[in-house]
Amino acid sequence: VQLVESGGGLVQPGGSLRLSCAASGFTFSSYAMRWYCQAPGKGRELVAALSSTGSHTVYADSVKGRFTIFRDNAKNTVYLQMNSLKPEDTAVYYCHAFNALGVEYWGQGTQVTVSS
Repeated sequence: VQLVESGGGLVQPGGSLRLSCAASGFTFSSYAMRWYCQAPGKGRELVAALSSTGSHTVYADSVKGRFTIFRDNAKNTVYLQMNSLKPEDTAVYYCHAFNALGVEYWGQGTQVTVSS
């Protein structure tokens, strides 16, 4: 089983990034997906969540209207489109998969740095 994040990097305030999380080794379409972030010295926080079918989403208040989570089940990939980035968005972003039986998987994380 693997969840491999990509797309992180350094971006200026107001810029955009698209994170990707490619899944393998399990039935991706049966799993809900989440993106978490962890800033230095802080705990891991939920950023966005998406149901297995893609029909239901949840966002942290801090990212509503700026970030969009979506998935392509044909490509076994979930994305996080991040617009209007702020310095406080700087964190390591993790992909998380879970199902109704409590089975869960984590990715290794990708660093996002928002700085001028």
